[in-house]
Amino acid sequence: MIKIYHNPRCGTSRSALQAIESSGQPVEIIEYLKTPPVGDELRALIRAAGLTVREAMRAKEPVYQDLGLDAPALSDEQLLAAIEQHPVLLNRPFVVTEKGTRLCRPLERIQEIL
Repeated sequence: MIKIYHNPRCGTSRSALQAIESSGQPVEIIEYLKTPPVGDELRALIRAAGLTVREAMRAKEPVYQDLGLDAPALSDEQLLAAIEQHPVLLNRPFVVTEKGTRLCRPLERIQEIL
């Protein structure tokens, strides 16, 4: 089964979900703003996608600047704690299939794992 960490208000996330549904494969939709990944699940998701914690964050969110998360001295643990407290900081959509995990931004990255 495919998992998508989805934000229904995001156009890229909606398009990724549509691509998954068009593939005919079963999908588990995780609205990560309502049910955010935390702890080991969050770390594993980011690691499986081959990203650093900072690469997995949405730097465009106002809370990113408000919390000073652009400071290079911040550790991964501090950044992960910020994501856990403010799930909107997690970029989207993350898609997990048997072929791998990707942050599907740009959307075309989803083809690598479908």
